[in-house]
Amino acid sequence: MTAAEQTLASTFTGHRSHLVGVAYRLTGSVADAEDAVQEAWLRLAGLSEQARAGIRDLRGWLTTVVGRICLDRLRSAAVRRERYVGQWLLEPLITSGEDDPLDAVVRDDGVRMAALVVLDRLTPEQRVAFVLHDAFDVPFAEIADALGCTVATARQHASRGRRAAAEADPPPRVALEEQREVLERFIQAVASGDINAVLGLLHPDVVLVGDGGGKAKTAFNVVSGADKVARLIIGLMRRYGDVEGRPALVNGDLGLVFAAQGELTPRVEALVVRDGKVAGLYDMSNPDKLGHVPFPDSGA
Repeated sequence: MTAAEQTLASTFTGHRSHLVGVAYRLTGSVADAEDAVQEAWLRLAGLSEQARAGIRDLRGWLTTVVGRICLDRLRSAAVRRERYVGQWLLEPLITSGEDDPLDAVVRDDGVRMAALVVLDRLTPEQRVAFVLHDAFDVPFAEIADALGCTVATARQHASRGRRAAAEADPPPRVALEEQREVLERFIQAVASGDINAVLGLLHPDVVLVGDGGGKAKTAFNVVSGADKVARLIIGLMRRYGDVEGRPALVNGDLGLVFAAQGELTPRVEALVVRDGKVAGLYDMSNPDKLGHVPFPDSGA
């Protein structure tokens, strides 16, 4: 590798965490995000020196390239979802919080589970335009080029995405200390089998969303309301017995990671806290989306 190539590789590495964050926020897939960033590197490395010299803002250029790559992946995912069994959730990002290379990604409020679930409701074009412009300040002219549309249309896509996100009103991230307190109380309540204790820790508008992809057991439809969610949780505890989950950072918020235990298949539970109570439970058990998760029995 020449000195120029080494410099280019080093410069790209400096942008890599940012690009992974962009790609993950766009696709909701760890594998797709890593592939998109790798493809962006290949495109950059494949340019002539003259072409690279003409790039005034390399970070912005790479962000737009990743956006274009992710648009293709989002369109393919939209087709796959038409045949998907049950609810669709993104792949969870599990981090240690201790010099984890993905720590910079999950610190962004926009990658918390509640926010990404909202993005999943947008069309691929709306998601790319909204995220690139509002989260990463990419000019609409460049977004239009990535989408293959006019600037006016790109603005319209972003506006519709922005409106959908505002109407969904995902709860903001709360301090980890408050999350930890709510999680500990919630675990104790569930372990006690006391439905009233569980009800007391559920937000009235709580939702439980499961994604098993037809390959693992979970709730097929979205379960809404404290009473229904509490009864489902207590019923599952009675079925599976005394199972233990390891607290972990899931997309920057506290959640639980369950290794296989008896009839219980491996899964990741992401929790959303609002007003001191659990407002959202996301049960990700599709094995196709958990290959990157460091489950306790894997030696992690």
